[in-house]
Amino acid sequence: MATATRGEGEATVQRILRITDVAQESLEILAPIGGYSRVPLVSLEKAVEPLVPILPDVQSHAYAAKLKCNKPADNLTPDESASIMLYTMAWEPPTECLYMVLNTILRTKDRQQKLAPWYLYLRLFLNALFRLPLLPTMAYRGVRLDLKNRYIEGETIVWWGFTSCTTSMGVLQSDL
Repeated sequence: MATATRGEGEATVQRILRITDVAQESLEILAPIGGYSRVPLVSLEKAVEPLVPILPDVQSHAYAAKLKCNKPADNLTPDESASIMLYTMAWEPPTECLYMVLNTILRTKDRQQKLAPWYLYLRLFLNALFRLPLLPTMAYRGVRLDLKNRYIEGETIVWWGFTSCTTSMGVLQSDL
């Protein structure tokens, strides 16, 4: 019987934390974000420069992502593909992972000012996401909490953080 290595176990924990962070959404209606659409589309290296004071290791992770995305699928540029990969990467400490810090900021009331250093990255990342082909599939999002009082049938809700999902219900049923 095979067992998971420490690295595989940590990756699974990170994936589950990302998929189950729906409980952190405030459900409060906030002003739309602005500003990122007015900045130029730049390389991933340029896009992460303003993030270094916030995420000290972001440049090395961006470099690794770019190396892995030199021939991307779906007609994305290497920079676009690498911006998506960078978002999905987990590193230590988790509180300095790009996806965790970005989603925390997106969910706060005073986010507009805090997002200014993120504009170049957001422009590249959102450009990449909008260029991906649509893929009809069943996606799951979960949390081990009773949220029925937070979500009222028929009400419109807005999740401000980027929402990670899985196509496998088994990931959500894991004991981790």
